[in-house]
Amino acid sequence: MSESTCLKVPQTLQLLRKETLVKGKPAKVPYVEIAGQTYTITKGPVTMVGLDDDWYEDVHDPEMVIQTLKNSRGFKPDVFTFWQRLPDVQPRYTFPMEWEELAVLPIQSYDHWWNNQIKSRVRNLVRKSEKEGVEVREVAYDDDFVRGMTAIFNEAPIRQGRRFWHYGKDFETVKRQFSRFLFREDMIGAYYGGELIGFVMLGNAGRYGITGQIISSIKHRDKATNNALIAKAVAVCEKKHLEQLVYLYWSEDSLAEFKRRCGFEKTGVPRYFVPLTTKGRLGLKLGLHRGWKEVLPDLVKTRLKEWRRIWYKSRTEA
Repeated sequence: MSESTCLKVPQTLQLLRKETLVKGKPAKVPYVEIAGQTYTITKGPVTMVGLDDDWYEDVHDPEMVIQTLKNSRGFKPDVFTFWQRLPDVQPRYTFPMEWEELAVLPIQSYDHWWNNQIKSRVRNLVRKSEKEGVEVREVAYDDDFVRGMTAIFNEAPIRQGRRFWHYGKDFETVKRQFSRFLFREDMIGAYYGGELIGFVMLGNAGRYGITGQIISSIKHRDKATNNALIAKAVAVCEKKHLEQLVYLYWSEDSLAEFKRRCGFEKTGVPRYFVPLTTKGRLGLKLGLHRGWKEVLPDLVKTRLKEWRRIWYKSRTEA
């Protein structure tokens, strides 16, 4: 047993609230502080608690957190969840575990990526973008950049068959909401004729880079902008000695094919689910810790997504 686990743990946890964005909208989410780290609370079939910034931080002492949550007289979540961040992918704990599938691009160098990790089609698309006159470069988060972001966000209310969270936001809203994590992000912009037509907000997690926000202009979709942005992101990761680039979660959809072509691989990392209550133990057995959507059969989820796409399309064409 670790020394920290033997220490007396607090008996009461104070439930606090913090401002954040949920599906692109301002919201106040509940959280608790444990040993100097912030753990947010997610309501659902079972109440989950997990490290707020787990893309960028590790849980310092999982056993101590578990004991703190179990011994709290006030707030009592059902399940505590945490994962092992890349590149630490070998399970180190005996708690109930599932594999979280991420889209990960190993980076040795830009040249290695260009010559060995992508197919000729992607290389041709990056060259096409250059020939079309697209310039991709690192940029500052200034007013000109934010105006370009706002214009891209307001091109269409629907993207990839669903409502786009940032559509309808004005300059001041975009500037405020996207400036929260500039201390750990690099801006990469793609320009055509002086106009911003795509960008990446590349997060630096110390061990790897994260494509926290990547988007391009619909009216310039013929210029292979996203391919050019990924190419520049690889170059920036090499410069900053980041050995992996993460395009968030892996999913079997049209975006997954884009990720494959750009060299991303489906990579599993251990995610642990520790039941803290009887409801939590039952929820884990029934799969409710992943939410109601994950309980649905794949066929049902596919049909619901198609109906959603058709419904949103009809709304935009009306």
